[in-house]
Amino acid sequence: MSRPLSEMHVAVLMGGLSSERDVSLSSGKGCADALEPQVAKVSRVDAGRDLAQVLAGLKPDVVLNCLHGDWGEDGCVQGILETLQIPYTHSGVLASALTMDKDKTKAVLGAAGIKVPGGGLFDRHEVASRHVIEPPYIVKPNAEGSSVGVYLVPAGANSPPAQVGADDWTYGEQVMVEPYIPGKELAVAVIGETTGPRALTVTDITPVKGFYDYEAKYAPGGSVHKLPADIPAHVFEAALRESEQAHVALGCRGVSRSDFRYDDVKDELVLLEVNTQPGMTPTSLVPEQAAHLGMTYQDLVRWMVEDASCPR
Repeated sequence: MSRPLSEMHVAVLMGGLSSERDVSLSSGKGCADALEPQVAKVSRVDAGRDLAQVLAGLKPDVVLNCLHGDWGEDGCVQGILETLQIPYTHSGVLASALTMDKDKTKAVLGAAGIKVPGGGLFDRHEVASRHVIEPPYIVKPNAEGSSVGVYLVPAGANSPPAQVGADDWTYGEQVMVEPYIPGKELAVAVIGETTGPRALTVTDITPVKGFYDYEAKYAPGGSVHKLPADIPAHVFEAALRESEQAHVALGCRGVSRSDFRYDDVKDELVLLEVNTQPGMTPTSLVPEQAAHLGMTYQDLVRWMVEDASCPR
């Protein structure tokens, strides 16, 4: 790092243009609050289409990217930051764009030897009109996060999810349809460069009410997190190892989070997706895992900024 953190001006990007705006505002506020006692200046930036002009005027030393979803997480904002030559946290243009496309992510992970769900991409109107695979199955946008626009079609369902075909659907014309995998919802945070990432621990997530949707993720008390997860040792180690492998295969840097399902009847671990801009809200998994290992929220945010500031 060329300068001490205490002398730096850090711009924290939050809000943005996606359906995950509210989550991003919460993540950004937490990170900005944690940074203010540690750096010379924090600029809180609600990132709009004029972001390039705003940052050119602010001239920050580092950008802490707390945007979630399309535009802020899919490589677009990363491209702006590359053009402005401002160091920034989390993954670069290619890894960000790749991981926001669930279909392409599955192809890369599968080629790396990691088990991923079956299913595939379908036209949303077809999915709304008939069962394209046998229930139970999951329908989700191909390029959204935070369980936005996700539907569980249970076994024995008479009809498909009509919402996917509605006129007000804004999540793309193709949707991902995957067989529902019963069992446990697991998550693993990874920190570090592609040459030496470190998985933190495994969290077992139990929604208070049914499915692990947007509300279960972000509402206080929406889910119960058990860490370390009470799962067989070989599954625990596999989740850690495969999270690190995914981080490397996708070209991630900084912080990522891998989400799994573990079918404890079949003893089968499946990696669902990788998130390159994990939440930093009061209910988020990454800061919780870091704290479990003795790394405070402030320490984690500091590490993220210091990591971004290092020459690459």
